Amino acid sequence: MKKFQLLTLLLLCCTLLHAQDEAALIRAVKARLDQVNTYQATGTLTIDAAFIKAPASGITAYFKKPDQFAIKKGDGLSILPKGGISINFSTLLGNENSTAIGAGNAVVRGTPVRIVKLLPLDANSDVVLSTLYIDVKKELVHKAQVTTRNNGSYEVDLSYGRYATWGLPDKVIFTFNTREYKLPKGIAMEYDKGGTKKPAPPKDQKGVITVVYANYAINKPVDERVFN
Repeated sequence: MKKFQLLTLLLLCCTLLHAQDEAALIRAVKARLDQVNTYQATGTLTIDAAFIKAPASGITAYFKKPDQFAIKKGDGLSILPKGGISINFSTLLGNENSTAIGAGNAVVRGTPVRIVKLLPLDANSDVVLSTLYIDVKKELVHKAQVTTRNNGSYEVDLSYGRYATWGLPDKVIFTFNTREYKLPKGIAMEYDKGGTKKPAPPKDQKGVITVVYANYAINKPVDERVFN
């Protein structure tokens, strides 16, 4: 009995230590992102879905801490799917009311990463589960899989380059289920030229939004009106 109790105690201690390690890793990633109070970034965006085949268009992305984020075309049209999207991971990591659980190791595009699952403690949170693939050495999130209550699940892949020290990606690929995700009315109006009723997307049809950033202006004033 004593041996069993000792083994149980050791396993409990190991579990707590691993939980502390994952929480420390999340804090390190968040600390890197917290260097950025605001940014304005220019780049190109491409949408590829069953109901939209659009060429790359020039965009400007705006961010202001803690969680204001917008992507707009030159005409001011917002072109980001509604609800739940967290292309900037400060919005995912900003909520400290969550539990971090280690889920092993993997490799993303040749980079060794640690898998960490974030479970919100708030029963009313729209995000149910976030699975992050983190480069431990550079403290960067390379991939995230997010499950929400109202918008199904989506996946974000990030590639880094010149702005990695700020935790900001050069390229973001956002993959979502076209049946589960809501696009802004502006997109539907812009690309539904025929005026006819669009057929429902096939079940489990994937849509892909790709954003390639050319440059960032970091910690410069951002006009609040862009978030309205």
